[in-house]
Amino acid sequence: MHPELVLASGSPRRSELLRSLGIPFSIHPSMVAEDVPGQPSPGELVEILAAKKALAVAHSKRNALVIGSDTVVALGGDIMGKPVDDADAIRILERLAGQAHQVYTGIALVEVDENGIVRRRLVRHRMTEVMMRDLDRAEIEWYVATREPMDKAGAYGLQGIGSLWVDWIDGCYTNVVGMSLPLLYDMLQTMDYPMVNPLPFPE
Repeated sequence: MHPELVLASGSPRRSELLRSLGIPFSIHPSMVAEDVPGQPSPGELVEILAAKKALAVAHSKRNALVIGSDTVVALGGDIMGKPVDDADAIRILERLAGQAHQVYTGIALVEVDENGIVRRRLVRHRMTEVMMRDLDRAEIEWYVATREPMDKAGAYGLQGIGSLWVDWIDGCYTNVVGMSLPLLYDMLQTMDYPMVNPLPFPE
């Protein structure tokens, strides 16, 4: 029997992405602190946090494969998370306006056996470059007033109203939304979790 697939995230965007694949899974949000010592690069940071989230949930599961994920936006080496308030959202968007920035999303898979012992783990990340249009103050304040930016890294949502401000992306679209589905697929294949059941050819 294949292990239960568990999403260690309360993000509605990640659950929607996973649901779009048509595979059964349960949701068990992780409750871990997102502070990381030192000065990790954006790619290192999202891998560390994705692994922390997956491991925190895996320790409470039996015969499960747990998915952890984390996303950050980086501009000129500066890492931007979710805005803490309206003023912070405005500040972030003013910095991103007219600039190409990078979106990093880490994915961690942690497999636990029937006794709750971690058997295997796999951690990867993907980067997508995003070009944001120039925005004036009125546009930014209007967008922040929609509340869409408030729970998103980089203070915008590519899958929502924020798509108005994005001129182009270079890389994986779902990576910017919250979790790269092509990367997740490759990782699940590596962990021997089948997503595609081949149909028999007719005789």
